[in-house]
Amino acid sequence: MRLGVLDVGSNTVHLLVVDAHPGARPLPAYSHKAELKLAELLDEDGAISEDGIAQIATTLRHALEVSEDKGVEDLVPFATSAVREASNADHVLARLAEETGVKLQVLSGEEEARLTFLAVRRWFGWSAGRLLVLDIGGGSLEIAYGLDEEPDAAVSLPLGAGRLTSGWLPGDPPDQGDVRALRRHARAEIARTVGEFSRFNPPDHVVGTSKTFKQLARMAGAARTGEGLYVQRELSRSSLEEWVPKLAVMPTEERVELPGVSEGRAHQLLAGAMVAEGAMDLFGVDTLEICPWALREGVILRRLDHLRSA
Repeated sequence: MRLGVLDVGSNTVHLLVVDAHPGARPLPAYSHKAELKLAELLDEDGAISEDGIAQIATTLRHALEVSEDKGVEDLVPFATSAVREASNADHVLARLAEETGVKLQVLSGEEEARLTFLAVRRWFGWSAGRLLVLDIGGGSLEIAYGLDEEPDAAVSLPLGAGRLTSGWLPGDPPDQGDVRALRRHARAEIARTVGEFSRFNPPDHVVGTSKTFKQLARMAGAARTGEGLYVQRELSRSSLEEWVPKLAVMPTEERVELPGVSEGRAHQLLAGAMVAEGAMDLFGVDTLEICPWALREGVILRRLDHLRSA
C-alpha cells in the first residue's frame, strides 16, 4: 500500500510518500517540502500569528492535493515542537482542522525521541548493539539510548537549530558574545541530562540523524547524497571543533557556499554545529555515524506495526 506522513516541523512542512507493507522496508516514492520556519512566525507571546496559521493551512491544503495525486491510501499527519510549544497550540490545531480537515497529532518530545530511535534501530539492526541516538531538529534536540526497539532512556531538550538561532544569534555574522552565551546555555542544558544516560553501559554505536547532522557531515567531508543511501557517512568531534570557530565568523551568504549546505538552513548551521559539538563532547563521543532514517520513517514504521497487529 502507499502510505504518507505529513510532518509539520519547526523548519518545514514535509510530505513523505512511501510504498510499504508490514514486514517490508518502506520504499520512498515521493517527497514534497515547503519551508515555513514556524519558529520565526511566533509573536512576542510565543503564539503562532494569524498569518502563520493561514500559511500553514495553505501549505497543508497543497500537501493534501499532492498526497491525493500520488495515490496515498493512508496519511498520518503530525506536528512537533513548533506547534507543541506554541502558546495558542489548541487554537492553531482547531483552526487547521476546521479549514483543511487535517487533524494533526502533536507528538511529545519523548515520543519524537522514541520514534526516531525506532527508525535508527531498524536501519542498523540488532548487530549495532546498544545505540545512542542524537537528533537535532529546528525546535529541539532529542537523545535516546537503548538495546531494543524501545529506548531505555529518551529526552527532548529545547535546543533546536532554528529556535537557538532566532533566540540567541540575531546577527549575521553573530556577535561573539552571543556565540559564547549560546555555548554556555546549550552545554548547561545538555549536561543536565548526561547523568540519566551514564547509569547505562557505554553505547556500542552512536548515531546522528536529521538534516542538521547530514549537512554538518557533508560540510566536514562526508559523501554526497547522490552517492547513495548505503554509503557510510560519519562526523567527528574534531571536525566540529575546527568548523565551529569558522562558522561563527561567516555570514550566511558564505555558509551557503559550503558543501551540502542549503540556502534555507545556512543561517541555522552555527547553532546546530554548537549543539552537535556540545552533545558529542559531554557524552564522550569521538565519532558518530549518520543515519538516513529519522522521525518520519519512525512514524511510518510504527504505523506499519499497528497495521500488522490489527
